[in-house]
Formats: sequence, structure tokens, C-alpha cells
Amino acid sequence: MTEIPDKLDPALIDRFAAIVGDKYALRDEQDIAPYLIERRGLWHGATSLVLRPGSVDEVSRIMRLATETGTPIVPQSGNTGLVGAQVPDTSGREIILSLSRLNRIREIDVLSNTVTAEAGVILQTLQEAADAADRLFPLSLAAQGSCQIGGNLSSNAGGTGVLAYGNARELCLGVEVVLPTGEVFDDLRKLKKDNTGYDLKNLFVGAEGTLGVITAAVLKLFPKSKGREVAFVGLSSPEAALSLFSLAMDRAGAALTAFELIGKRPYDFTLAHAQGVVRPLVDDWPWYVLMQISSGRSSEDSRALIEDVLSAGLEHEFVGDAVIAASLGQGDAFWNFRELLPEAQKPEGASIKHDISVPVAMIPRFIAEAAGAVASVSAGARVVCFGHMGDGNLHYNISRPVDGDDEAFLALYHPMNKAVHDVVRSLHGSISAEHGIGQLKRDELIATAPPMAIDLMRRVKAAFDPAGIMNPGKVI
Repeated sequence: MTEIPDKLDPALIDRFAAIVGDKYALRDEQDIAPYLIERRGLWHGATSLVLRPGSVDEVSRIMRLATETGTPIVPQSGNTGLVGAQVPDTSGREIILSLSRLNRIREIDVLSNTVTAEAGVILQTLQEAADAADRLFPLSLAAQGSCQIGGNLSSNAGGTGVLAYGNARELCLGVEVVLPTGEVFDDLRKLKKDNTGYDLKNLFVGAEGTLGVITAAVLKLFPKSKGREVAFVGLSSPEAALSLFSLAMDRAGAALTAFELIGKRPYDFTLAHAQGVVRPLVDDWPWYVLMQISSGRSSEDSRALIEDVLSAGLEHEFVGDAVIAASLGQGDAFWNFRELLPEAQKPEGASIKHDISVPVAMIPRFIAEAAGAVASVSAGARVVCFGHMGDGNLHYNISRPVDGDDEAFLALYHPMNKAVHDVVRSLHGSISAEHGIGQLKRDELIATAPPMAIDLMRRVKAAFDPAGIMNPGKVI
């Protein structure tokens, strides 16, 4: 392994800056500052240089020089990640490589239902370009107005569309990657079926920039639905929500495109703190579901399907109350309510957050057992539970007690984390469903994953990055 210098030499900074030009080599502290902190404020990094290359060739030259000089590189896209994978350490010797200028949509192939996009394309921009071509790009996240495709792929992003369309890995057909050596792996293929050896693209999707720099990708598009119906449902329990989900899958099948579970506490927080929201249901319920059914045939078909599901739910007493959006605008308002849940928790003080998944059938059991685990650590802590029930992923967040102290509550991070994650592991779940590992969960992953799995990951890392310069200290 190449010896990594203790700090960046000014002459070396000049060599890196010359590759992209002074305009795109940020050295001023004010210019660099936004790249050094992530949205939750958990990590603050340091660097002397942010590089903003404008071509794959420039990325290649940067990586070649980095390997030659043993300079650590931290790839960064929209800087919306929640586990610190995109933040450099505090040594100041790591260079941030921003992909934001690689922002071209190279091609939309309507017949193949694919789009080829560069890493710096903003997710919402890609969604809008697909829509203009009468197609759907289904990856949907709260941060879609600022997150970028390279980061979405590097973190294997999930979101609200996973139930019907899969996560980022399942939406990716091919990648273009610059390796730590500067070599370019061009695998921008549009094939849905390809059994020619190892599936190399999937080593980079979800690797959080530790194996190479994704510069572009071929992604799947889908026909736009002809009808979409959204319903907000009130229920008595997670068990009732599970019964409704089973019923909806039986009646609607692939037309069920979203099924989001929302606890009463995040629901109440959103009514209290979010701007411009309207109470979806007149009465309060212990639990809620936001359900969407889409039809490729007609709006009448999707309406008939959702009415059938809800009528059966009411008849079997799974459903306490429900309202179907009367317009596309009201449907969007229901989704806006869902997207505001995380932000609405902030005014309630410090929180400890978990991004977990368990088998869908185990969700009610997880919620019950995790509540006991939380109470054993902090009796007054408030569970804020919501998430993508249809694919087994819950955002199980814990707010401090009402009159508690933020700092004292955050000091409970490790015991609270262990308590919740012990329940997850007992149900054969995952401690990271869609946010990744980064810095936040690295040590826990190493301590709790099967030793063989960690050993194999380290072998892969050593094979691709023998100099150890790619996003060091992240994942493994």
C-alpha cells in the first residue's frame, strides 16, 4: 500500500488543480465549507481542496495522480447522504472529488426504456426529463431536488418506489466507473439479460465510493401510468396494516406501487410543525397507511382497484377510515405530508435514528419488541416510526423525552442503537436498509457481520484499491 502523506503539499495541490483549472479547484475556506458538513450535522470534515472535474478524462487524470502520490479521494455527489460516507476526515489530507459538473443526460432511448445519465445529474432533473419523454424514472426520495445520480447509485438508494420498481441497484443496467488507477471501466450497456461472467457493475453500486468513481450509468425507464389513485388510511395497529397490505397485494398485485406506514406520533409532529399541510383524516388513529395504486390502462381501472381494496378492508375491519384523493393535487398533498415527516421531527429536539429492514411479516413484531427495547434505555423516549412497509424498511427514530436534555439523550446513542439493532438481528433483518454504512455504522458492521463476509469485502477492496486511497475509513 502506498504511504499516505500527513498533509497536502501546496505543490501537490497545484498539480491536482491544474487538471481541472483554477476555476474548478476550490481552495477558499468559504467555497469549501458546504462540502465539509452533511445535512444532520453529525460529521465535520476538513480539506484543502475540492476538485470539480468536467469530464471523465479529468476524473481519470485525478485518480491516476492520486494513486501515484497516495492522496486519499472522497467522492461526493449531492452531499445528501445520512451516514457520513461523503464527508472527509478531519486531517485535511483528503481531497473531495465533486461530481456535480458531470451533469449531462447523454441519451434517452424510449424504445429500450433506458436513460444514460452522468453522476452529477440531479434526481428530480432526471425524473422530469423522463416525464417529458413520456416515461417514468421511479426512484423517488425526499432529497430528490438536490441528490445526484452518482450518490444514489453509490448508496444504493431506496425510497418510496421500491415496492414496485426496486432500489437503485435494480434500476441500473450499466455503469461507467473510473478506477483508483485512473483506468475507465466502460460498461454502459442497456441489456436486461446478460450472463457473461461476474456482474461487475453491482460491485460499485452500493460501495459508497470505496472501489471507484461512478461517472455515468444506464438506468431503466418505465411506461407512465394511465391512472394513479392515492389513499390515506387510518388503522388500529401494525397488524391491521399488515392485513391491509396482504389484501392489497392479492387484489391489486403489481398495480400496488406504494404502501407507507406512519405512526401517530410522526403524523402529529407533521400537523404541528410542517407548513401548509392539511389533516388527511378527520379522526385520529394509532396508525396510518399511505397507499398508491397505479394502472397502465386507465384512471377508471386504478380507481376501481383502490375502491375494491378499501371496501374489503372496511368489511374485514382492517381499515378504520380512509379517504381517496379527489384529484391529482390532493394526491400530491398526501405525498407531501409523507415527505415532510423527517423534517417535522426536528423541532421536537434531539433524536437517534435507525434505518432498518425486517421481513414484511415481522414488522408488527419488530415494532412491539423495539418499543420495549427503547423503554429499557430511556423510559420517556418517544418512538417516531414510519417508512416503507411494503418492502420491510422502517425509519425507526427516537426523540428525546419531552422535558429531556438534548446532550444527555444523545449520550445514549450507542446503548439505544444496540437495543434497537439487537431486535433487528433477532428477526434476521438489516441495520441499514437504504442509507448505507459510511462512518455511522462502519464499526457496528465490522463487529456484527459474519467474519467471512467482512473478509471477502476486504479482499474486494484490496483488489480494486491496493493503494487504499478511495474514501478511506468508510464501510470497512
